[in-house]
Amino acid sequence: MSWLVQPRLVNDPFSDPGLYLDFRYGRRAILFDLGDVSALSSRELLRVSHVFVSHTHVDHMAGFDRLFRLCLHRPIPLVLIGPPGFSAQIEHRIRGFTWNLLDENSVDFCLRAMDYDGTFLTQAAEFHAREAFARREIEPPGFPPGMAWMEDEFRIEAVALDHGIPSLAFALKEVLQVNVWRGVLDGLDLPPGPWLNEAKRAVRLGLPDDHPVAVPGGECIRLGALKGQALRIAPGQAVAYVTDAAPHPENRAKILQLVRQVDQLFIEAVFLERDRALAVASLHLTAWEAGAIARDAGVRYVTPFHHSPRYLSEPNALREEVLESFHADERKAMPA
Repeated sequence: MSWLVQPRLVNDPFSDPGLYLDFRYGRRAILFDLGDVSALSSRELLRVSHVFVSHTHVDHMAGFDRLFRLCLHRPIPLVLIGPPGFSAQIEHRIRGFTWNLLDENSVDFCLRAMDYDGTFLTQAAEFHAREAFARREIEPPGFPPGMAWMEDEFRIEAVALDHGIPSLAFALKEVLQVNVWRGVLDGLDLPPGPWLNEAKRAVRLGLPDDHPVAVPGGECIRLGALKGQALRIAPGQAVAYVTDAAPHPENRAKILQLVRQVDQLFIEAVFLERDRALAVASLHLTAWEAGAIARDAGVRYVTPFHHSPRYLSEPNALREEVLESFHADERKAMPA
């Protein structure tokens, strides 16, 4: 089965945090955090439709200007979601620029900024190029509790963690994986093409088996016939991103609930366990704790990032400690 998105860290683990989620079958991407994005090409950034920002410390927001500038001449909106007060901070950032050359003939690029309080989207605003990016209040989407965003194919779950301020953690969870058996498709004398996207969408929406799916040439086929033969259906992919969280039980419980059984967990590992006092003082996770969370949550793969530069002389130490903690139970179970 092929995944809906291909996630990768924007930078090396000692540089600004950020995760780029590239959609395999669409000219689209999502970002978790918006620190230094110089490693991403202009083409990659122009694919970004949504950015989910954990909090607005500079290493998580420094890339805003580059992304915003690139998007100024595109007609597709850019949606940014962050913690309480986020839309006001975006407004103040935009007001730091002069927009006297914008008028009714400009491309009407729209930026939407929304506040998420750990349970709901509570506030939202639009900023349009033809209005010189003046703030326009809009109603935030009314998603169920714990959802920062929802679409037909996936949802973004989020929780607010304690970092002295709210710091959001995110999990993209695909609703269902639906792929096509090309050999079976040929055997049914059905052509490939965009119509299959509609069939996949119907499956993800849970439409009944007698739902008609239009096939090129004017004919229709029952959804149930496709599900039984040409479509492979499996549980969807889940990718989680956790950063800037104080190492205490309340945060740990929230993280475990968010990331349980995910396929890929990207989690901060700022300090080694031997320097736990520094982690507690700066409200960050240790590598050992990051690995233990991944283990207890039953994730398939764990990728650590957001390493403290104090370990540049031993660059693999943090990753090794995460993996040692992650596999601790397996090693205990091995025969002597």
